[in-house]
Amino acid sequence: MTKKQQDFLSAVKTHFGDITTINRAQLLELSQVNASISKYPPKWLKANLVARGEYALDVSSVPVVQEERPEISQEAVKGVVSTDVDTDISFIPSTDGDYVAWGNHKTVEKVIKSKLFYPIFITGLSGNGKTFMTEQVCAKLKREMIRVNITIETDEDDLLGGFRLVDGETVFHKGPVVDAMERGAVLLLDEVDLASNKILCLQPVLEGKGVYLKKINQWVTPAEGFTIIATANTKGKGSESGAFIGTNILNEAFLERFAVTIEQEYPTTATEKKILGRVFNTLGIEDSEFAAKLVDWADIIRRTYYDGGIDEVISTRRLVHISKAYSIFEDRLQAIDLCINRFDEETKESFKDLYTKIDIDVEEVPEDPNFSTEIQSDNLEQTSGDMPF
Repeated sequence: MTKKQQDFLSAVKTHFGDITTINRAQLLELSQVNASISKYPPKWLKANLVARGEYALDVSSVPVVQEERPEISQEAVKGVVSTDVDTDISFIPSTDGDYVAWGNHKTVEKVIKSKLFYPIFITGLSGNGKTFMTEQVCAKLKREMIRVNITIETDEDDLLGGFRLVDGETVFHKGPVVDAMERGAVLLLDEVDLASNKILCLQPVLEGKGVYLKKINQWVTPAEGFTIIATANTKGKGSESGAFIGTNILNEAFLERFAVTIEQEYPTTATEKKILGRVFNTLGIEDSEFAAKLVDWADIIRRTYYDGGIDEVISTRRLVHISKAYSIFEDRLQAIDLCINRFDEETKESFKDLYTKIDIDVEEVPEDPNFSTEIQSDNLEQTSGDMPF
């Protein structure tokens, strides 16, 4: 074995542990944290091809190289970035009176309460309370939470920080990840499965270690209590059904750094009725029958969805939308109709038809004929006034 081969295998073992294969995505990741490693496989490794873009290797006999932390030069950062945490700003979320603790609430609460660094990946269909739950757990525990909405464009500057032009001077602004680390806050990576490989800059952060800000030659060590929670509609393997267009297949090494993966389902009918009961109460709606029928309607749709009978589903979030529409228009069917317009015509009509079978006495409030006549009359007068004769 040549020295170059040994150095390469040692770098692999140091970063990934005792793996037996390495793929191109892992090579790219390794090259981003180790300047001596190319993102392309070395010639000798290409002979070990086992699958497309994947190569076999044996790291059992090579030593782990202790990664050296770069020396921090205070002169390098002086006048460029403040190292103090702004304690005048609080990132503790507000308590929401409509929130009902259910499902994985206790699991998330125990992790955050422990103040251990223990990354959690929460996956589930859209609108079932993943983000809301995390926010309300932090509110209950009086813990700061910094939320970052991930997109395919999110990069190192967005997460760790970058230079900005301020009053004619180039100033380094710390990113939300660094803010969360220094505060010992909960970092929420929302919709993380929309990310590109640029998210790999968080690899050392996901290990609970510090992170090196190479642009200002500064090492940031996380304060006690810092942890990461990621939410996604998929498990980071892409969307097989095509329902979540834009989601990406996340790097396996990135996913492996999450200690726990939680699957969030929609709440039970009993819990959802309690949720809508609180929403109705906040909105001043006295119609518990409508709330119960909405939940039963959504439950039937979801069971049909899970059985593969339909491609769309009614989320808890959409039931809240309907509740608010009902408080405005005071018409059950109109509230439902307005809030399911996002679906195609066939799906919309089938959902609406299903509700009329559950709520057999429901009737649409007819339009006020006087209102219609007034509008037509006003339009006629305006049109006549514009005529040249």
